[in-house]
Amino acid sequence: MSQLEPEQKRIRAALIGAAFMTGASSIGPGFMVQTSLFTAQYGQSLAAVVVAMIVMDTVAKLNIWSILGISGLRGQELANRVLPGSGNVIAILVTFGGFTFAIGNVGGAALGLNAVCGLPLQAGYLLSSGLAVSLFLIKNASNGINWASQVLSVMVLVILLIMAFQTHPPMNRVADGLLFPEQPVSLLVPLITLLGGSTGGYIAYSGAHRFLDAGIFGRENLRGIQKSTLLTCGITGLSRILIFLVVFGVCAAGGNAATYAIEAAENPAAQAFLLGAGELGSRLFGVALFCAGITTTIGSSYTSVSFLKTLYPVVGRNEKWFITGFIVLAAVLIAAIGKATALLVIAGVINGFVLPMTLAITLWSIRDKSIVGEDYRHSRVLTVTGIVITAITAYAAFRALPSSLAMFY
Repeated sequence: MSQLEPEQKRIRAALIGAAFMTGASSIGPGFMVQTSLFTAQYGQSLAAVVVAMIVMDTVAKLNIWSILGISGLRGQELANRVLPGSGNVIAILVTFGGFTFAIGNVGGAALGLNAVCGLPLQAGYLLSSGLAVSLFLIKNASNGINWASQVLSVMVLVILLIMAFQTHPPMNRVADGLLFPEQPVSLLVPLITLLGGSTGGYIAYSGAHRFLDAGIFGRENLRGIQKSTLLTCGITGLSRILIFLVVFGVCAAGGNAATYAIEAAENPAAQAFLLGAGELGSRLFGVALFCAGITTTIGSSYTSVSFLKTLYPVVGRNEKWFITGFIVLAAVLIAAIGKATALLVIAGVINGFVLPMTLAITLWSIRDKSIVGEDYRHSRVLTVTGIVITAITAYAAFRALPSSLAMFY
C-alpha cells in the first residue's frame, strides 16, 4: 500500500494539473474581451449561450478525454489511425490556431501589466514571454507549470467573483434571458465564436495531452481522467458565468450609455471593469488580464508543440526548446505588428470548424477495437450527445461563417 501511495499522488497531481491548464487556457484575454462585447450586444439573452456553452464543452471534453485516455493516443495519432492523413491536417490547424492565440495572449499579458503599473507594452511583451519561457526551462518544469496554472487560475476567478459582487447583476433578468432568449438564431454567432475560442482547437486537447505525457492512460485511470475533465469544465464554466455577470451588471446599472461605451471601447472588458469599479476595477482587470495571458500562453504553446512532436521526431527530442522558440516568436510578432486582430478572427473561424471535425473523428474511433480495446464500451449517453454536439457545432460554424468573415470589412 505504501508503494502505491506515491504513484497515486503523482497521478492525482498530474490530473489536477491537466484540469487547471485547460481551465486556465479557456479563459484567456480573447475570451474575456469577446464575452464582454457579446454581453453588451445581446444583453440578458447571452445567459442562454453561456449555459449552452458549458453543456457542450462538458460533453465534448468528456468524449475526447475519455477516448484519448482509454486509447493512450494523442489527438493527431488517433485521427491518423481513423483516417490516414487527417491527424496531420488537424495538427497544422491546431498549431496555427495555438500560435495565433499565443500572439494575442502575450499581448494581453502585456496590456495587463500596463493597466496595473503603467509598464510600456514593449517591456510587457518581454517580461510576459520571459516568464512563460522560464516555466518550461526550470529543473522541474512539470510541477512549475502545474503550480502556475493553479495559482493564476484561482487569482482570475477571485477577481471575477469580487467584480460580480461589485456590479450587482439583476438575477431575475438573467433568468429571463436564460429561459426566454430573444432571437435565438442570432445567438449562433456568439455561441460558435466563444465555443471555438475556448473549447475548439488546441484547448480541447490541452489537458488530455498533458496527462498522456505523464503516462496516465488505460482503463484503470479512466475514472480519474473523467473527474479531471469535470474539474476543468467546472473551472471554465464558473469563469464564463462570472464574466457574463460582471459585464451584464454594468450594462444593467448604466443603461444604454454603459452598453454603448462597452461596445465602442477598444477593449470592452477593460471598459466594463472601469465602469463597474472605477480605478480599482481597472487595476483588477489588469491583474486578471496578465494572469489569463500567461496561463493561455503556456497552454497554447505546450499543446501546439505536443501535436508536432509525434509527427516530427526532432520536435519531440527538443520539446522545451521548440516551446521556447514558439513563445519567443509570438512575442516578436506582437511587438512588430502591435495587433493580431485579423489572425485571431481567422483562428477563431478555423477553431469553430476544428471542434466538430475532431469530435466526429474521436467518436468514430470507438468502432475500432484496436484503438479502444476489445472490452471497452463507451457511454451511450456520451456518444449520442457527442453526435448531437458535433451536428450543432458544424451547423453553427457554417451559419456563423459569413458574420465572422464580415469582421474583415
